[in-house]
Amino acid sequence: MGLRWPAIPVGQPVRDYLLTLCVTAAVTYLLTGPVRKFAIATGAMPEIRARDVHREPTPRLGGIAMFFGLCAGLLVADHLQNLNGVFELSNEPRALLSGAALIWIIGVLDDKFEIDALIKLGGQMIAAGVMVMQGLTILWLPIPGVGTVSLTQWQGTLLTVALVVITINAVNFVDGLDGLAAGMVCIAAAAFFLYSYRIWFGYMIEAAAPATLFTAVLMGMCLGFLPHNMHPARIFMGDSGSMLIGLVLAAAAISVTGQVDPDALKIFEGGTREATHAALPVFIPLLLPLTIIAIPVADLVLAIVRRTWKGQSPFAADRGHLHHRLLEIGHSHSRAVLIMYFWSALIAFGVVAYSVHSASMWIVLLVVALSAVGLVLLLLPRFTPRAPRWAESFVPPRYRRRALAPQPAASLPHEPSAGAAQGAQDVQDAQEDDGERVPVAVGVSGVNGATAIGPRSRFTTSNVRK
Repeated sequence: MGLRWPAIPVGQPVRDYLLTLCVTAAVTYLLTGPVRKFAIATGAMPEIRARDVHREPTPRLGGIAMFFGLCAGLLVADHLQNLNGVFELSNEPRALLSGAALIWIIGVLDDKFEIDALIKLGGQMIAAGVMVMQGLTILWLPIPGVGTVSLTQWQGTLLTVALVVITINAVNFVDGLDGLAAGMVCIAAAAFFLYSYRIWFGYMIEAAAPATLFTAVLMGMCLGFLPHNMHPARIFMGDSGSMLIGLVLAAAAISVTGQVDPDALKIFEGGTREATHAALPVFIPLLLPLTIIAIPVADLVLAIVRRTWKGQSPFAADRGHLHHRLLEIGHSHSRAVLIMYFWSALIAFGVVAYSVHSASMWIVLLVVALSAVGLVLLLLPRFTPRAPRWAESFVPPRYRRRALAPQPAASLPHEPSAGAAQGAQDVQDAQEDDGERVPVAVGVSGVNGATAIGPRSRFTTSNVRK
């Protein structure tokens, strides 16, 4: 039999975490609007680059609102009866806030002045070192077949810094589409919260309390920012936001992986074979930080290999990321984001589900079935679902069935009229309903506008819609 975790107690702790999450999300959401105006006023709105997929300059510095959301969440938690013990018994929240403040300042400077990549890398290592100096470090590692291995101070420091730098850059690399990074990190934080909450209140292991709080605050930061960042985004989080949420995710991973002693779970009982089988579901979630950022890390590794193979710097920007490839094979902006969401959720929650019921074959079968569904979605980039007639008033216009409109009067070939553009759109939609897809002439607006993988006009700051 596999390991069955105790049932999650329902009561005041759940409400406290929910309150912390809501306060963090509310502060982040309410501050994002003023931060957007501030970014426009200060010129933190770079011109469109060749690798970008958005079509007009968009302000950055969204990480400012996310950082103040983080501060608000930690402040509220410090005043809640069931959560203030985290601040009294552990120095990890203060360590997180110190490292987050440093990495946030570096990100704000980069959003405004475009600092060098090596300087950012050095700042990431210093931020990780600040957290290590205040006690947020990996103390030991559980290794299957060996047990718990204690690390020396230097080993723990190097491993902690490496995990922080990898996580920050993985999240930063995947931040290429509207809502992609915030959504993927939110999914990862939700899965991580379920795991750490079970360890904290299921086994009463206090060392898992900081990670539970960190993941709740991280979900609030992402949920509060997503309404402003979904396609078409009104503001980007920038490096000030992507590096910040990457650091918070890494801090939660370090806390629950390097601070929680697996021996305290009391699973190493019985024979060697039984103990190894019982410990397997525990060892897997302890590597959850690596699984929940599996897609960003894979993108990071492929980017480094691709760039070095071409003789370029590993930090040189290009359009070879996974989300760029999804756009190039024909997926729209929104669908590419949803596909990335799907794979992130499948990996993260699949690992958590297996850790709860490792003996249940249906979990493996469900993951395999969902993986097949995901592969089918990848192979159908041109398919656009249409809602039935009775539901058309409840769905966005692009999912409604439109009647075939007559071709309007001819206009100059190099200056398509608005009627011609709408007619071309209607023709395309009607033919897609019949299973056909025809090429659309260059210059017709409204077609694949979200993809923007072809030639695009360069906009100036004065063209931004406010």
